[in-house]
Amino acid sequence: MAENEMLEYITEHERILQEIESTDTACVGPTLRSIYDDQSNAHKRFMEKLDVRIRNHDREIEKMCNFHHQGFVDAITELLKVRTDAEKLMGQVTEANRRLQEAGREVTAQTEEVIRCRIQQRNMATTVEKLQLCIPVLEMYSKLKEQLEVSHYRFCQIMGENLPHLRKEIKEISMSDLKDFLESIRKHSDKVGETAMRQAQQRRTFNSAVAKQHNIGHSTKPLYSVIGHSLSHTPNGMLINDDTADEDETDDEILTAQDLVDFSPVYRCLHIYAVLGDRETFENYYRKQRKKQARLVLQPQASMHETVEGYRRYFNQIVGFFVVEDHILHATQGLVTRAFTSELWNMALSKIIAVLRTHSSYCDDPDLVLELKNLIVIFADTLQDYGFTVNRLFDLLFEVRDQYNETLLKKWAVVFREIFELDNYSPIPVDTEEEYNLVVSRFPFHDTDIEKQDFPKKLPMSQSVPQIYTQVKEFIYASLKFSESLHRSSTEIDDMLRKSTNLLLTRTLNSCLQNLIKKPHIGLTELVQIIINTTHLEQACKYLEEFITNITNVSPETVHTTRLYGLSTFKDARHSAEGEIYTKLNQKIDEFIQLADYEWGMSESDGRASGYLMDLINFLRSTFQVFTHLPGKVAQTACMSACKHLATSLMQMLLDTELKQISMGAIQQFNLDVIQCELFASSEPVPGFQGDTLQLAFIDLRQLLDLFMVWDWSTYLADYGQPTSKYLRVNPATALALLEKMKDTSKKNNIFSQFRKNDRDKQKLIETVVKQLRTLVNGMSS
Repeated sequence: MAENEMLEYITEHERILQEIESTDTACVGPTLRSIYDDQSNAHKRFMEKLDVRIRNHDREIEKMCNFHHQGFVDAITELLKVRTDAEKLMGQVTEANRRLQEAGREVTAQTEEVIRCRIQQRNMATTVEKLQLCIPVLEMYSKLKEQLEVSHYRFCQIMGENLPHLRKEIKEISMSDLKDFLESIRKHSDKVGETAMRQAQQRRTFNSAVAKQHNIGHSTKPLYSVIGHSLSHTPNGMLINDDTADEDETDDEILTAQDLVDFSPVYRCLHIYAVLGDRETFENYYRKQRKKQARLVLQPQASMHETVEGYRRYFNQIVGFFVVEDHILHATQGLVTRAFTSELWNMALSKIIAVLRTHSSYCDDPDLVLELKNLIVIFADTLQDYGFTVNRLFDLLFEVRDQYNETLLKKWAVVFREIFELDNYSPIPVDTEEEYNLVVSRFPFHDTDIEKQDFPKKLPMSQSVPQIYTQVKEFIYASLKFSESLHRSSTEIDDMLRKSTNLLLTRTLNSCLQNLIKKPHIGLTELVQIIINTTHLEQACKYLEEFITNITNVSPETVHTTRLYGLSTFKDARHSAEGEIYTKLNQKIDEFIQLADYEWGMSESDGRASGYLMDLINFLRSTFQVFTHLPGKVAQTACMSACKHLATSLMQMLLDTELKQISMGAIQQFNLDVIQCELFASSEPVPGFQGDTLQLAFIDLRQLLDLFMVWDWSTYLADYGQPTSKYLRVNPATALALLEKMKDTSKKNNIFSQFRKNDRDKQKLIETVVKQLRTLVNGMSS
């Protein structure tokens, strides 16, 4: 049994050793763990077996090394022999290289010498050739020297005396030509400027078309062309348009400033003064004269602001002046400098801005302001092409834009007033689908219920609504015209349009609406229609937002996007119209009240309500039927306001200080009128009131009349001040004033009342109640 176990251990150890030798080292761990996990002494026997296996491998390695040792020794011996031969060969190569370098050094020196000789030969040949060419000149110079030795002759002496005078005369003649040139260029600089600005406009139009087609922009150098006109010379060298030329002939030649103007007097005079050593004098004179001419050019005509031609002539002269100076700057060396032209331009720019700011403020025609803006843009673009700074001109355009907007606002104020004056303030009737489509194409109206109705039908707004909406869009287009070509981003243009539109809505249109509402001839029906109109215009404001967005392609969600304030404008107008409705309704009630003709001393009532009151109620009933079209709670507010005003007016009629006496019959008649008012309030003339809310407007009158009709003074005085009092709304001062009017009547009409016991008792009761009421009134005042 022990032998079998020993044999199993040996077999197992052999397997483990083979597994260790044949597998990856990463897998050795689990194998070794299986040995150490054994509780017996197998690991010791495995270690012994492992030592045996190691010694076997060492013996095999030793045998293999012994077998290959002699070959290794032989290879080392051969390598040492090769090393010796290589050292000998290296020495031979080094010696050969040294000898080659010495031989080549001599060849290089000889080659360089040959090159120098070749260069010398070529230079000598060239010199000989050039000298051959100079021989005729030298011969002529020799002859000239011989001929110049004539100073002893008299004609030479005369020439020497006259030359200074000739030089002076030449200077004077050239200066005279220069003065003629300066005078001519001053008169005709507008022709040069006109051509330059025309070319700038043509170039801008062309670039705009190309940019729209290819989404790119191009810039070109300034060119001047005169198309369809021939040119002729003036005696002083200017080229101007010849009005007698055939208009059918076209000349596509592109002309520069040098082609339009004969600058030879300037060149000639400059050359003469330079030759005579007086160039500085000429430069100073030229610059001084041009500064004077610049100041003359910058002086506008007094009536320049009246027509666009006045502005055009002004700009043409300035452009022509600086075009000439730019040409002189580039065509001459130092006659004018960039610093001089910059100084002239800065002086001119300040003057131009002041002139334009002043004259544009006189203009009240938006079309003229727009044309002025276009001229300023072309003027600025033209001079910018010549290197002049024009940023201040574009800044000025923002001031002109404000002026343009002001003139637009004035113009559209007239348009709005005309629309309101011609409006019939009635719903728009449409008899056919074509008429309906025509209206909705001009105004964004959508109502499902109305669309389902058969023709003919009526749209809730009046004809002024689509007209106002269309005119607001026309204003936006007009405002956009000014924003074009200002070299501004879409976001800035969008902001300009929205701000100008806000001014139109909040100032111009709002003012026109407020003035319309306050006009005397605008009645309740018109005011109701105005409220309906403003509601639809308010709803259309979002479509105006979309309209501007479609024009500028700027999303309304942009952070800095200005919002339209149309909502507040139309809300304010609607509130004003509502207030005016309340005012006019009360005025109408007052007109009916003035027709009241009570017989305050009547002994008994007529048994029916007064005629004026029935007419008033019929008027209110018909009016409130129209109010049902009003949005929100306007109709309810108007109805409540009218009932309160009516109740207050009736109460004031009873308490009028000029009314001294009131009989019980008059009280009864007045009570019949108040009953009709209460019946009107309970008939729900306007839907939406809860319970007897509207009747409460007459509660003060009702309790006061009940008190006098029932003659319930004991209850009134006993319950006075209690929250549950039957006559809670009756003020003691009111009751006292009315009671005193009745007391005076009783004394006057009942001459023999002192002989009737009942009348004496009643008179005593009145006097007692009057005393108690006075006590209550005095208590309230204290």
